[in-house]
Amino acid sequence: MNDYIFLAAVVIIACVVCNRISHMIGVPMLLVFILLGMFFGSDGVIRIAFDNFHAAEQICSAALIFIMFYGGFGTKWSTAKPVVGRAVLLSTVGVILTAGLVGLFCYFVLHISLSESFLIGSLISSTDAASVFSILRSKRLNLKYHTASLLEVESGSNDPCSYMLTIIMLGIMGGGTVSAQDLVFSIIIQIASAICIGMLVAFVTEAILMRYKFTTEGFDTIFVFGMILLSYALPSMIGGNGYLSVYIFGIALGNKKLKNKKTLVHFFDGVTGLMQMLLFFLLGLLSFPSQLFHVAGIGLAVALFLTFIARPVAVFLLLTPFCSRTSQQIFVSAAGLRGAASIVFAIMAVTSSASVEHDVFHIVFFIVLFSILLQGTFLPWIATKLDLIDEKEDVLKTFTDYTQEVPVQFIEFSVKKDHPWAGSMVKDILLPPETLLVQVRKQDNTMITPDGSTVLNEGDRLVLSARANGIAKDVELLELSLDKEHEWIGKRISDVSLEAGKLIVMVQRDEDVIIPNGGTLLKEGDILVIKENCT
Repeated sequence: MNDYIFLAAVVIIACVVCNRISHMIGVPMLLVFILLGMFFGSDGVIRIAFDNFHAAEQICSAALIFIMFYGGFGTKWSTAKPVVGRAVLLSTVGVILTAGLVGLFCYFVLHISLSESFLIGSLISSTDAASVFSILRSKRLNLKYHTASLLEVESGSNDPCSYMLTIIMLGIMGGGTVSAQDLVFSIIIQIASAICIGMLVAFVTEAILMRYKFTTEGFDTIFVFGMILLSYALPSMIGGNGYLSVYIFGIALGNKKLKNKKTLVHFFDGVTGLMQMLLFFLLGLLSFPSQLFHVAGIGLAVALFLTFIARPVAVFLLLTPFCSRTSQQIFVSAAGLRGAASIVFAIMAVTSSASVEHDVFHIVFFIVLFSILLQGTFLPWIATKLDLIDEKEDVLKTFTDYTQEVPVQFIEFSVKKDHPWAGSMVKDILLPPETLLVQVRKQDNTMITPDGSTVLNEGDRLVLSARANGIAKDVELLELSLDKEHEWIGKRISDVSLEAGKLIVMVQRDEDVIIPNGGTLLKEGDILVIKENCT
């Protein structure tokens, strides 16, 4: 037992170190996790014998639950809403088109049997949520035209269609028959039950979190952990799609007004990172690198066709009627990453009763490696060349990644014309305790390291550093949306009656974040962040 614990510790620490290295050299961290698994695997240096496909399928399925949830939890519905129609079209019709095109290519060009050709097409027809979420966020691709939301919603919702195609092909290859009526009924049950249960569990979770006071600190996080598992298990027990349910549960809960939401974000950010390590390391551990050479010809041919023909054809056919920009369609085509979901489906094929001639697991594994290495590495470059990077800055934002290493936070803000610091020298301004002005960016983008004689002018952007001793546990925040009938609309904060001990600490107005004062005028649609009175 101690040996296994020691090995787990070594693997986790190695993944963390490799993650930092991958960030420095620009290689996708998921690829590094897979390669690390191959290093420890049967054909690797450490040579850990592991070929239990059944156990791997169960473990990977469990890890995907939390990755799917957090992908939904971090999706801002107001941003995703304009592209939901296009995303759903890509996640259904797009998946079918991709599977069909790849299947025809395998049959007519690679001369693989018809059923096995369409099985391969089905296995790799969906973009992978874990890969897409990881690449977009680790590379910090803040994209124009809601492109990131389009990709995230597509990848989070297209697994059911790919799963259904895979099950159909495995059933046919196993000697079974699937009627059109059964197929339509199964698809309806899969999707309808996932949507209904995901929304219902989110409603119940929100109600309990807002109305029930947990006596032990941290139990609200454990409660959400349990509800995630419930949102997967319930639809799965009645023939629904658990992953889609978890994703919808994440979207619904993530867009609710919750107490201690920041704590939930920190916790599940860590859990998701651990699940990604586990998932991709295990897939690498399960593979045999020596087998990749035997399938390299087929794998490379399919990967090239999928990346440069099948995916772009499906994307342009479906997005052109929406008058989507050509640059956006090119990027969406390039961002069709394949990953863990495809490999997990390939494991299902290996463990099924279907008879296959080719090593579909390693073919799919090769395609995934190709996809993450090529597409994952060059996505930032492609986005820059297509002028899709959104350079807009929030009023308040985290300044650098340095806060991940030391207990210091950096905050950037702009000096407005009525700001008390405008026109003052640094030595004359009053800073909060343990706060330092570390940088001034002038309107001509000149960067200045200030000293006491530096004059601050209107339009300057200042960067302040402050000690971060951790999460303030005694501060409870609540969000309040001002709908059109709210009595505070049109009033200044100084004229609003708040309960004793409550304070409006932030106003979110569209994409702007405002740190208010008594003269701040409240408008319809504002989202107020209020510090509650702690008792």
